[in-house]
Amino acid sequence: MIEKHLVLEDADPAVFYGAGNANLQLLKALFPKVRIVARGNVLKIMGEDSETTRFEQAVLRIERFCSQFNSLTEENLVDLVNGQDPHGEKASDVILFGISGRPILPRTENQKKLVKDYNDHDMLLAVGPAGSGKTYTAIALAVRALKNKEVKRIVLCRPAVEAGEKLGFLPGDMREKIDPYLQPLYDALQDMIPGAKLKELMDMGTIQIAPLAFMRGRTLNDAVVILDEAQNTTPQQIKMFLTRMGWNTKMIVTGDLTQIDLPPTQISGLVQALEVLKGIEGVSIIRMTKKDIVRHKLVTRIVEAYDRYDETHKEKERKPYKSKNNEQSIDQN
Repeated sequence: MIEKHLVLEDADPAVFYGAGNANLQLLKALFPKVRIVARGNVLKIMGEDSETTRFEQAVLRIERFCSQFNSLTEENLVDLVNGQDPHGEKASDVILFGISGRPILPRTENQKKLVKDYNDHDMLLAVGPAGSGKTYTAIALAVRALKNKEVKRIVLCRPAVEAGEKLGFLPGDMREKIDPYLQPLYDALQDMIPGAKLKELMDMGTIQIAPLAFMRGRTLNDAVVILDEAQNTTPQQIKMFLTRMGWNTKMIVTGDLTQIDLPPTQISGLVQALEVLKGIEGVSIIRMTKKDIVRHKLVTRIVEAYDRYDETHKEKERKPYKSKNNEQSIDQN
């Protein structure tokens, strides 16, 4: 009799074992000569050498499948044990499979360009309106790189700038104070990584979420680094961020130039960076439009309505104001 301990490093145990441990019970039925005891992400097995080896090979196939697709049915499990590839959606444009096996893929031409340019460039700047999938696509690319072991960590950051209102003093420790600013990044990650696995990766520091102010002095190697809401950075801040880039690192900067929350007198670092980095080898700039909006159809209409309003407002400002006596014209600009 041989005893071994198999550790599920990449797969979420909840997905691997199945609802009510259905997959685990099926595994025990398929390997009646192997005694299997599961504790968390560790499988303790006992049996003859040939049977335990066959079981170990099956577990490796099943774990890879769970890690890639984030789902496992009993039919999938039987196919994997028999050495067959389960029939799953493997479209070439799928970035990765999210929670419950939902495929995450680019839906528009500019989102596809972001995915393509990620492979060919080390730094990307993606700008566009709300709902155009800039941040979501960027995080999906980062999670894929981590799963494929192309990088060792993901670093996500945002400037801690309030959107038009002062929140005042926030209670709690440092993490509790900054979490409200970083919640959109958590939301995207929770769509792609099971909760228990996400907590483990964050506790280990494999996925780091931090405000921009904490980036000074760091050199980031073997990582995908994403700066979200970059329109709210100052020129000094974005320069500091871009120069954190280390070896085997990809940087993605996202922002919406129509939603700048900086004081009116402050220049946006993203606006400046788009001019400074234009034409630099290794840097790709993707400009998304209203056609890339993939949220509720009303979001597109709202963005279009505000664009029309802004254009009308600017036109009125450009027209000279005439006094009642038509004696003189005063240029409002």
